[in-house]
Amino acid sequence: MKVKKYAAIDIGSNAVRLLICNIIEQKGKPTVFSKNAIIRVPIRLGADSFVFGEIGEENQQRMIDAMHAYKLLMKVHGVSQYLAYATSALREANNGHQFVDRVQKATGMNIEIIDGQREAEIIASTDLYSVLKPNKNYLFVDVGGGSTELTVYSKGEILISKSFKLGTVRLLKKMVSKQVWDDYQSWIETHTNGLNNFSILGSGGTINTLFKLSGHKLGKPLSLGYVEKQYNTLKKMSRKKMMTRLKLNPDRADVIVQATHIYLLAMQHANASKIHVPKVGLADGMVKYMYKKMG
Repeated sequence: MKVKKYAAIDIGSNAVRLLICNIIEQKGKPTVFSKNAIIRVPIRLGADSFVFGEIGEENQQRMIDAMHAYKLLMKVHGVSQYLAYATSALREANNGHQFVDRVQKATGMNIEIIDGQREAEIIASTDLYSVLKPNKNYLFVDVGGGSTELTVYSKGEILISKSFKLGTVRLLKKMVSKQVWDDYQSWIETHTNGLNNFSILGSGGTINTLFKLSGHKLGKPLSLGYVEKQYNTLKKMSRKKMMTRLKLNPDRADVIVQATHIYLLAMQHANASKIHVPKVGLADGMVKYMYKKMG
């Protein structure tokens, strides 16, 4: 048996996450990917990028500190390979590339800014295929702070994908136009209409939180009724109550309503009665991509 450790750093609009993964190779058996550690830092880069057009000095310094910390954590864990990908917040920041260069000079850590299409492709290389049934069709909905990625799968293959500037931080800052909502609805209705044996798959911190709150066993989907009920309940709760009663982190409590609304509308526009929560995301895909490329 051989064990490797790879790490993935997902630099999103609402938070920065480090995933450290054990990769267990056994002769004659499938490779096992086991999550060793997940460290999340609530650096809301989107609040700078979407509102002011660039990453401010305070968040730049916080990111440099976080990357220093992640570098040390990877060292003590014995990580042999890593990738760091940044999504919509740095894609849209006027100083995104200069900031990436600054981080590299300060920490020695390399960050790659990826587009929405690449983000969807990386997520698709996760364990997602292990839950895709060959005779079914799926709409995969990945909600982030800056964007929502939609991907239609049929017979295990990607038919089409689209990235929308529809994310929780943008909604929090009231930066999503009616046109974006209309385009979101139209795209879903157009590309799911007429699909037989259809289901929705959800990815992102909020859908994982809703799943946890449901108490369901892993593998059991959430119903449309449950998501609607949670949305209506959460809308009436204060941020303080969410943090005390539901034990939510502060930066989750102030965006959970917006994110739940995005998932709910996807279900309604697609006429889907259930949403499955495979608990995979960009960081998981990054680890699989590294393993496929480097072994």
